[in-house]
Amino acid sequence: MALDRIVSALTAGKLRIAVVALAVVAAAVGGAFALGVLGVPSVAAVNNSFGDVTNETTVVETDLVVSNPNPIGVGLDGVSIDYTVSMNDVEMASGGREGVSVASGNSSIAFETDLDNDAIPPWWTSHVRNDERTTVAIDARITSDLLGRGTNLTRTRQVETDLIGAFASEETRPVNADAPLVDDPVLYVNETRGRWGTVSEAETPIEMEFDVYNPNLEPYVVSEIGYDVTMNDVEMGSGSTDSEYVIPSYGSETVELSAALRNERLDEWWVTHLNESDNGHQVSDLRIEFYAVVELPSGEELTVPLDALTYEETIETDIFDEGLDRGEGSDAGNSTDSDGSDDGTSDGENTTDDGENTSDGGGDNTSDGGSGDDNTSDDDSGDDDGGLLPLIVGR
Repeated sequence: MALDRIVSALTAGKLRIAVVALAVVAAAVGGAFALGVLGVPSVAAVNNSFGDVTNETTVVETDLVVSNPNPIGVGLDGVSIDYTVSMNDVEMASGGREGVSVASGNSSIAFETDLDNDAIPPWWTSHVRNDERTTVAIDARITSDLLGRGTNLTRTRQVETDLIGAFASEETRPVNADAPLVDDPVLYVNETRGRWGTVSEAETPIEMEFDVYNPNLEPYVVSEIGYDVTMNDVEMGSGSTDSEYVIPSYGSETVELSAALRNERLDEWWVTHLNESDNGHQVSDLRIEFYAVVELPSGEELTVPLDALTYEETIETDIFDEGLDRGEGSDAGNSTDSDGSDDGTSDGENTTDDGENTSDGGGDNTSDGGSGDDNTSDDDSGDDDGGLLPLIVGR
């Protein structure tokens, strides 16, 4: 029994020594961070790509590069990473990780988040309402509860598209009836114009105008003009005018048409847009077809396909810089990058994101030995945008 008490006393003593030693080490490490001897790990870069897509959700795969400027790894309880992607302040995806262990140098931490496809219509609505401009924003933050500090990486990108600008045309196009005993062309369309109408949560209208000329001795009546809009063969909208237009002999008349896209179909289109087997990854074909119902001087009505007016655009959206082949003749939308911070004090240095995942121990690190929150901004130049590219529209 005496021997057991001696062993127990020795064991307890060793445990107390170990606990004290750990406490001293933790205090020393914490003090080193507080005094600036060791730097706080920061977010160096964020790289994203789209993963699997279903009718309900889209997986966003993220590689977040954490820069640890210290010669040793850091694994502390309470270290967490939070990450958000938004487009025109519409949150598209968010996620994070807790209990992170960071090796010395640059460490790439991979995780997945689900984008709810129901977010696509609100983003689209905001994009059109904002004159086809979108601010894509990435916010990433790493924090340590133990140290009471955190660092941010914030990136924004201004994206512009022009989906219907090419509809405006002064090209004269014939309208042929292709019917017996009817001399073609029965009419000419001398000019077309288009603009976005008032967007609602339910639909996105395109207000169109057609300057129609009648080259015949008798007046012709256009009783109806109809349309069908598809994107990657997904029917986005169809309809027709409810007004009748009389085109006088050797005269012109402006025919108006409002073509409405049903926003409820946008999430279905989004699935085809990301599905490489449909039309290529992040590639869509926009197509608007027209027809006219023309009343001849004899009173006969003919339904005439307006093939010469068919409008087609190829839409590419390389949102996460996944290296799409845009093809020849594509018209890239205008875009600019800018960087910012949302809180705290900047450390005065920029970490450049090269758009690639970096393995442990490589690359340059931005260290910060100060107190409070630090913000790291990513300053891009040249063609590399390190994870975000504009929506691209090509004909």
